[in-house]
Amino acid sequence: MHPVASAPEAPFDRAPARPRSRARAVMASILIGASVTVSVAAAALPVPAFAKGPASLADLAEQVTDAVVNISASTTVEARAGRAGPQVPPGTPFEDLFEEFFNRRGGRGGGGGGGDGDGPRQQRKSNSLGSGFIIDSAGLVVTNNHVIGDANDIQVILHDGTKLKAEIVGKDSKIDLAVLRVKPPADRTLKAVPFGDSDKMRPGDWVIAIGNPFGLGGSVSAGIVSARGRNIESGPYDNYIQTDAAINKGNSGGPLFNMDGEVIGINTAILSPTGGSVGIGFAVPSGTAKPVIDQLRDFGEVRRGWLGVRIQNVDDTTAEALNLKGGARGALVAGVDEKGPAKTAGIEVGDVILKFNGAPVKASGDLPRIVASTPVGQKVDVVVMRKGEEVTKPVTLGRLEDGDKPQLANLRQPEPESATRQALGLNLSGMTDELRKKYSIKDTVKGVVVTRVDPNSTAADKRIQPGEVIVEVGQESVSTPAEVTKRIDALKKDGRKSVLLLVAGATGDVRFVAVGLD
Repeated sequence: MHPVASAPEAPFDRAPARPRSRARAVMASILIGASVTVSVAAAALPVPAFAKGPASLADLAEQVTDAVVNISASTTVEARAGRAGPQVPPGTPFEDLFEEFFNRRGGRGGGGGGGDGDGPRQQRKSNSLGSGFIIDSAGLVVTNNHVIGDANDIQVILHDGTKLKAEIVGKDSKIDLAVLRVKPPADRTLKAVPFGDSDKMRPGDWVIAIGNPFGLGGSVSAGIVSARGRNIESGPYDNYIQTDAAINKGNSGGPLFNMDGEVIGINTAILSPTGGSVGIGFAVPSGTAKPVIDQLRDFGEVRRGWLGVRIQNVDDTTAEALNLKGGARGALVAGVDEKGPAKTAGIEVGDVILKFNGAPVKASGDLPRIVASTPVGQKVDVVVMRKGEEVTKPVTLGRLEDGDKPQLANLRQPEPESATRQALGLNLSGMTDELRKKYSIKDTVKGVVVTRVDPNSTAADKRIQPGEVIVEVGQESVSTPAEVTKRIDALKKDGRKSVLLLVAGATGDVRFVAVGLD
């Protein structure tokens, strides 16, 4: 299979580039060979005039290159002294092979001489290289958090080779950003680059990436914005710019420029089955990065807003069940923290959040990003849809602590056997002490108990399970099986094609499930 075809199964690579070594020459020849192949293939294809890029990007590259830096991060780790092995470049296919071989011989059963397990401890340095860029001539540098990791010795290497010792101002693992500070040389002023507006970038706009791929030093690559708003499931705030500009290991933390020389993204990850660029790279948009960088610079940490709700997405079936005008949109509130700002403001389970502080919430994934970027303590208006009517709730945001759970509701349940779609297919019973004991249902959980699920039903397809409790039907509380069937019959008479159930687990965690009525 062609490598590109398997790209969706490939991991997102966030590893910084490796140190310079002889392996670099091998890698360089491989990359050069690949580029020749591509060039020959491209030469055989006619290229329409309108598809050509700028005549030259040299002026732009020259304008910004001095602000792009290499990052050298060293971490001292403790290792046991043992049999010395060959010096193999980190990151090469031989590294794991030799490490396993010599660990086995020197540390575990090497025979007769003891090994790593018996030897004295000694210090060993682990080095990595990445990229960054200067945002303030006073010496502030931005890079990725994963480039520096837990390094205890960080150097910023300027374009002319000057090395400056750096200290960490602050870092954030959720957006994968870090801010460093260096002391500028006495004989010059550091070149800094400004941020641009990533929201103005459109798919098809030209961009250039500058960085330190594979430790080669300052390298320029060009391409276009391939897409915006990409979610690569790396965290709750995913909102990446996708680009086909060549990004490789070592480009991490480097800037993605627009044609005005403004930073509109910070190169962070690649999707690759080979470990090298296949034209799918991802950058943190400047609109997402800049508020985080400002807080790291000012406070040394990120202080994110907190609403205190668990949410889930609204699909077409759920939107119909909620009678949500305008189709599937917003974030459905599946839980409200008892001590959170949302509870104080009167936001309820079953509300659909449509706007937050004037910004539309098109999907549930939008809400955590918007809330997190809003200052702690700010009073905002939250527009919710409640039983078919829009209601505005003023909320004063709290602060999200690192220990707080993610805001997205966990909807994963064990897959039922032979799941197909037909009807509700639920056997229901009123709550009894015997059922509470059988299914370990907490006393605080009220409603109607599901005792059996037809495996050939829509309810089974929606992963409703015996032992769960129906709390609401069509946003009305129920306490007996008769109330459930009565409510379903009423919705059918109204011409509804689906019903929204509020389902509680044994411990009280709830989720919404839209089930077809056909």
